[in-house]
Amino acid sequence: MGQGVSADYNDFGALLDACADTNSLELSKRVNDLLRRSKFAGDIDLNNKLIGVYGKCASMRDARRVFDKMRERNLTSWKLMINGYAVNGNGADGLLLFEEMRNGGFQPDNETFLAVLSACASAGDVEEGVKYFELMKNEYSIALGIEHYIGVISVFGEAGHLNEAVEFIENMPIEPTIEIWQAIRGFARIHGDIDLEDHVDELLLEFDPSISSENELRVPTKKKHSTINMIEEKNRVSDYKCINPFKGEGNEKFKGLNGQMREAGYVPDTRYVLHDIDQEAKEQALQYHSERLAIAYGLISTPARTPLRIIKNLRICGDCHNAIKIMSKIVGRELIVRDNKRFHHFKDGKCSCGDYW
Repeated sequence: MGQGVSADYNDFGALLDACADTNSLELSKRVNDLLRRSKFAGDIDLNNKLIGVYGKCASMRDARRVFDKMRERNLTSWKLMINGYAVNGNGADGLLLFEEMRNGGFQPDNETFLAVLSACASAGDVEEGVKYFELMKNEYSIALGIEHYIGVISVFGEAGHLNEAVEFIENMPIEPTIEIWQAIRGFARIHGDIDLEDHVDELLLEFDPSISSENELRVPTKKKHSTINMIEEKNRVSDYKCINPFKGEGNEKFKGLNGQMREAGYVPDTRYVLHDIDQEAKEQALQYHSERLAIAYGLISTPARTPLRIIKNLRICGDCHNAIKIMSKIVGRELIVRDNKRFHHFKDGKCSCGDYW
């Protein structure tokens, strides 16, 4: 909007929706500035939307500034902050905020506890996860849904406590659903528990024989674009679709980065390649995972020493997670990767998720 043009309430709502859709931090900050100078600066719903937008843009520092400046807050304000901390790998901060919310007299609902369980999973805090699950049932008498049970399974699963997750499922007062078994199978796959994964596959077949085709389809069929990454550049978000390795400067950056990673101790974890190919081909397949190509492209197309944001439509694999930690230390930049589950803030060789994802 140009100078002298004012926005009404609906305009701000639409602008914030657009920011959420594009995941653009720069645009979100510009809308924030406009909102602060408007008569709607204190509106709870618009500020809540802004908190949600900053959470989607992986900037909980900005979200917290908005939250702290709010003269009035409702339950949604707290839920958005707790969930934002959880998906951005700051689950411990989310749990602290939840206790602050309770001390302030707010009554948590079932959605609040979903955010809390997500924060426990993010923090890898199994003890707190179990505590809050019991609190939800016994102190707040909240009716439990499948999503709450899956939330607890995620707490166990993210921390790698798979035996406890299975025991929890076996002791549930309801029959486990397909969604519950699929959740535990996902964690078995992540943590390399092949026996548990095979056992769950057999159970899933009892639910739905058509699921048997999933194992046959683990190697994706060839298609033009298997994954899509988005890179935020100044004032815009660009799609970066990976078909073949790029050429020229980008390819040189990519090769150089791979060499530096090897020197820094990176060893490819070929367990994450499901193709039946030889070891060398598996290592090359990992090397060309789309997020790595997107990072190399981003390093030559964005200003030096600035955070690089990558949005990915698939879950990041364990090998790429380890590789990007090493990359962040080599290039001296914060590499923020949003996959289909959460944000990962890689900096100085570490990830905000604490390797629980």
